[in-house]
Formats: sequence, structure tokens, C-alpha cells
Amino acid sequence: MMKVLVRCDASAVIGSGHVMRCLTLADFLSSRGARIFFVCRELPGDLTHLIEGKGYPVHRITLRTPGWEEDAEKSAVFATEAGIGFDWLIVDHYRLDARYERRMRRLGVKILAIDDLADRPHDCDLLLDQNLHKNMELRYQGLLPAQCLPLLGPRYALLRPEFFEARLRLRPRHGELKRILVSFGGADPTNETAKVMAALELLETGAPALDVVVGSANLDAASVQAACAARKDWSFHNQADNMAELMSRADLALGGGGGTTWERCFLGLPSLTVVVADNQREPTEAVAEKGATWNLGWHSDVTPQLMAQWIARLQKDPELLAEASRRCFQLMGDRAPEAGHPLVALMHGEKP
Repeated sequence: MMKVLVRCDASAVIGSGHVMRCLTLADFLSSRGARIFFVCRELPGDLTHLIEGKGYPVHRITLRTPGWEEDAEKSAVFATEAGIGFDWLIVDHYRLDARYERRMRRLGVKILAIDDLADRPHDCDLLLDQNLHKNMELRYQGLLPAQCLPLLGPRYALLRPEFFEARLRLRPRHGELKRILVSFGGADPTNETAKVMAALELLETGAPALDVVVGSANLDAASVQAACAARKDWSFHNQADNMAELMSRADLALGGGGGTTWERCFLGLPSLTVVVADNQREPTEAVAEKGATWNLGWHSDVTPQLMAQWIARLQKDPELLAEASRRCFQLMGDRAPEAGHPLVALMHGEKP
């Protein structure tokens, strides 16, 4: 039985993306019989209860400083004292690099690094960057050891089984804009959700129905819920566990440029994307160049008026929306649900 240790964090500031994609991979590995354990830093909105709710033990750590050394020490102490004999360590953390990974190798583990910044060296056996970039194959030159196998691009996106199931049942998308999905991640610290709701109030023609998704770390959830309650065609969803269903019935999404980009594209859902973090700039530009989203730009430059203009334009041009849906499918390609994720086979020493 494979035993896997996962090091990742979430918070109201960091967001939920690292934890959510690690949970997806954990579920794939668990389905093959692996035992999964998480190490997470205690932070506001850390999602540790969500992880435990899915059946994975969490070891919480506190750090005096944000440096890698104390982090490595506490991670290693847990791994040693647990007496489990881990086979793999998964590291999904922008603050940790080859120094942390070299220290953890003393435990005798193989290492998978999940990254999308390509701004620091890694000492890992596998590296996953599921984002789309120009010259992807060159991004990690000089940053990886010779034996590392990089898995780069959306074809390796970590998608939960529900998305494969939803794609098999997906209705044809003809471009008619009747329902919008709004989802800006677990925290939405810049409150882009409020901008979308304000944008719909500005539409001169009839506004589409709305599904609004917020995460458990969203500090404005109560006000968003109240706004939805005032409109019969607006539905509020807190920490939704049916995103594939919500994306399937939507005709357009408004969201950030994080991991949900690949979920939207896999289901052929066109989107208006707001860039809410620096690491979303380049992937969002690349997806927009492929015609699979419209990049509204940096969040502080995006206004409800701009959102309303785009929504009104798409209401009047169904073919534009339908073509974007086709581009989404082309970007993601076909993936067989029964094949799982290539990482699972590689971590088991098999060919994917």
C-alpha cells in the first residue's frame, strides 16, 4: 500500500486552489488504495476541516517565521514520529523549493512538486504544471534535476471524476445566454462577486439567471447571500460540491484565472476571466489567445460597467459564445475517465 504525505496550505489570503487540487489527486490515489496524510499550517480559512471531512488525517503546524527551515523540521518530525514510512511527498506550495525538498528526501521519499510559477528550483522526481503558457517546455529549464519528469499543460489538469461524468451527459451549447455561473474561488478577497451582481443590475435587456458560488473563506459571504435572496432568479451556493453540475447548466461563467479555468474549459463553458493574482496573468492571456475565454484584465481595472458591456454583447451574439465553447473543448482534448490521472500510474511505477 502506497503511503503519501501532502504539504499544502489554504487561507483567506492564499486562497483554496492548492488544497483543492491536492484533494483531487488524493482522491485518485486513494481509489488505488493509497493512504494519504496532509500537513497544513494553521491559518484563517485553512480548509483543514474540509480535508478531514473527506477522510484524510491532517497534521496542523504553526510557524514562528514563514521560512522553509522550520517548515521542513516540523514536517519531518511528524513524518518520522508517525512511523508510517511514506513513499511519496507531494509539495504544492509557492514558499517551498529545492531546499525544503532536499531536507525531506532524508525520509527516503520520492517527491512530486506541483507548481505554476517556475520561479525557483525543485529537487523532485515529478513536476506538475497544469497551466497553459507560451513555450511551456522551456519554463523549467535549469530548475529541475535531470531525473525529473515534467508534466506540463492543461492535458494534465487535475479534474475530479464528476467532471468526466458531466462531460458525458453535457447538453449541446448553442450560444444562447440564459444562465451565468459566478465563482471566484474559496476566498474572493477582492470581492469580484459583488461586481458581477452589480453588472447584472446595469443590463438594459433581461438579465440571465445567476448561480453564485462562494467558498468557506469568503468574508463577504453573508452580504452575497442577502443579495441573492432578494432576487428570485439568483441562487446562492456556499462551498458547493456540485461544481460540474453548475458548470454544465451555465451558458457563461465569470471567474478568476486559477484552477477552475480548466474545469470550465473541459465542460466547454465560455468565460469572462478576471485576473486576481499575478500567477494568473500569463495563463489567462494564453487561454484568451486560444479563444477559450475573454480576458477582462487585472481585477482593479475591471468595473461592473465593463462586465455589463461584455454580458450584453454576448447576449446579442450567440455564435460568438458557441465558438468560444468549441475552442474550450479543443484546448482540453479528450481524456478517458477510466484512465484516471497520469500521475497516479507514474507514482505507482507504471506507464500512464
